[in-house]
Amino acid sequence: MSQLPAEMFERIQRTGVVAVLVVDRAEDAVPLAHALLDGRVDVLELTLRTEAAIDAIRAIKTESPQMIVGAGTVLTVNQVHQAAAAGADFALAPGMNRAVVRAAQSAGLPFVPGVVTPSDIERALECECRVLKFFPAEPAGGLTYLKSMAAPYAHLNVRFIPLGGLNAENAGRYLDDPMILAVGGSWIAQRESIAAGDWRSITALARQARSLVEK
Repeated sequence: MSQLPAEMFERIQRTGVVAVLVVDRAEDAVPLAHALLDGRVDVLELTLRTEAAIDAIRAIKTESPQMIVGAGTVLTVNQVHQAAAAGADFALAPGMNRAVVRAAQSAGLPFVPGVVTPSDIERALECECRVLKFFPAEPAGGLTYLKSMAAPYAHLNVRFIPLGGLNAENAGRYLDDPMILAVGGSWIAQRESIAAGDWRSITALARQARSLVEK
């Protein structure tokens, strides 16, 4: 049983790619969401790395409620509460922090912790998390490493969202594996493209990512 609600799990699985974003200006959030939706990507992770992030999440959920919005880089209990108050549908972290996971569970915010070792996976399972962020994917050894690391837990239906070093050239290899729920697509809307308002290229990259999923 996933810690994500069934409908959200199915939407993420169907979309197959989570656009990973860093937004410096809250006013860019809504046109960015529209650009992604035009490219048929309706799931995103908006990282809490800038002062604009919480306002950006709130704006997207207000103006584009059909978008599934994850708050990313959630490192503290306070950020859990900020993300929940802004209307985030779920949250993610690069690591596995029990206090943050427990706070998210208490707040009713579905949480995807990050893992890179078997011990990380076991701590996540202890917190009843079975959808996990594999980070940093490529620097840690890529799909070959993930298959070896995850093999002892396959019977527990653990699913992964890999992020870190993925791109249009290697994402397809991950998507071919049934343990992958979706890939994290940080290449779809890079920070510079968002700052420049280059919505057309973001839509094109989103479409390209969706074509990889459909293949």
